Amino acid sequence: MEDKTFALVREADRLRQRAKYREALRLFRRAYSISKRHGDLNGIIDATIAMADIYRMLGDFDNALKNYEESLDACEAVGDELTAADSLIGIGLSVKAMGMWRDSLRFIKGARKAYDREKDTKGIAFTLWAEAGSLRVAGDIGMSIDKFKEAKKVFSSMNFKSGVAYVLCGLGGTHRVAGKFSESLRYYKSANEMFRKLKDKFGTAYSHCGIGNAFRMMDNYNDALKHFKKATLLYEEIGDIVSYSYTLWSLANLQKMKGDLLKSKFYLKMALKNFKRTKDPRGIIYCEMTQGEINFVEGKRSLAIKRFLSARDSAARYGFKLEKCHSMALLTQVKSQEERVKRKGKVANCYKKIGVNLNFTGIPFNMP
Repeated sequence: MEDKTFALVREADRLRQRAKYREALRLFRRAYSISKRHGDLNGIIDATIAMADIYRMLGDFDNALKNYEESLDACEAVGDELTAADSLIGIGLSVKAMGMWRDSLRFIKGARKAYDREKDTKGIAFTLWAEAGSLRVAGDIGMSIDKFKEAKKVFSSMNFKSGVAYVLCGLGGTHRVAGKFSESLRYYKSANEMFRKLKDKFGTAYSHCGIGNAFRMMDNYNDALKHFKKATLLYEEIGDIVSYSYTLWSLANLQKMKGDLLKSKFYLKMALKNFKRTKDPRGIIYCEMTQGEINFVEGKRSLAIKRFLSARDSAARYGFKLEKCHSMALLTQVKSQEERVKRKGKVANCYKKIGVNLNFTGIPFNMP
């Protein structure tokens, strides 16, 4: 029995490393069934945490959480503190993707305690990277950049190249939303080079999307499109709905800036459908704002205001500081000239407080 489950897990791991997630999931499910039937807790741990990771990558966060929790229970039964910490990180990353960044930070800090006790350097670096990502979702951009840099330092000291590459992507994204577009491009290009050498298909797609967004923010729409297309092809091959949806939103914004509202609506509709499917409130807020911009450009001012207010209220409810600033910026545009001047200072201060330097010039807004 153990030989059979070991062979299944080994083959599933091989498929997972090649980004063949659905094929890997089928084998992990078989390994789990065998382990469950024979009461093999270690086998259950290996299978459930692997399945949870794949479900998370595919945007199925309900199943991811279910499997992480089962893994956590089995870890506690056998006293496996480090794998329990891995499960806590997985839970933290899953709830972050569902907009619950406060809960995410709580689970990540719980995992950090275990890694500290066991002096697990890789685990500590991983928690720094995860914490940085949650802070970015919260909108604490300056703090997020500091944590990513801390994680990079630890991963570099271990010569863990994959970890460094993912941190570079994190730095690319946070620098973009901070308004530092050339730095963002540099980080993403470095990550892309590393991922291609590592033959990491997901990382390569992730960095192509980041490069595309950096070019988009620099008004280089031709190069942006080239990289978005590369990312899209890889995401479709992998089956990663989460990152793919943000690429679709980026394409919608690119087309909006080019004035092709028909194409923008096409990409936006697909992105919104996916964000609803994955229960991503942040993604839905971004779509709401972009839809409002399109409405405004089309002369539907009242509908635009309704969408911007909805985005602002949702951002406030989830505690998304950056998205709240974006919605406030958009609302300034639909007010009278006198009110617009008054609000402009508030918007600038809103961005400044969270470590962002963006110059909102009106609608359409090339949102980072």
